[in-house]
Amino acid sequence: MKAHGIVHKYGDNVDTDVIIPARYLNTADHKELASHCMEDIDKDFVNKVKPGDIMVANMNFGCGSSREHAPIAIKESGIACVIASTFARIFYRNAINIGLPILECDAAAKDIDAGNEVDIDFDTGIITNVTKGKTYQAQPFPDFIKEIINKGGLLKSLKG
Repeated sequence: MKAHGIVHKYGDNVDTDVIIPARYLNTADHKELASHCMEDIDKDFVNKVKPGDIMVANMNFGCGSSREHAPIAIKESGIACVIASTFARIFYRNAINIGLPILECDAAAKDIDAGNEVDIDFDTGIITNVTKGKTYQAQPFPDFIKEIINKGGLLKSLKG
């Protein structure tokens, strides 16, 4: 599993209310959720993001409510992976459950800037900042999590 994209960068404590504002939670339509992803902190995100892009943030990404809508909105927007210094535990679980790859790597989160071009090798956990010519080591996913992500989420992986 690999990813390659341009970085959209955010700071500390990006909570689920910012990722997908509560006023849009009356829909289960994934495309509709994605159309409002990050709008309260980055109005132009949905116009800038391209399939395969990477989201990078600092500490405690996904804090706040336990809503599954947040990782769904990110994934549906086209983001291939979220890299952060740390994730809120419930967001981490929800991301894996819906098949959104996420990696904790403090060095990468701090050093990668918005607009950088990044490659990710999920099998080794190596994150390469192509723009800066630097690499960072994240913990690679165990095989069972790779299988969940490859199949599009936990429920789809259970269906065989």
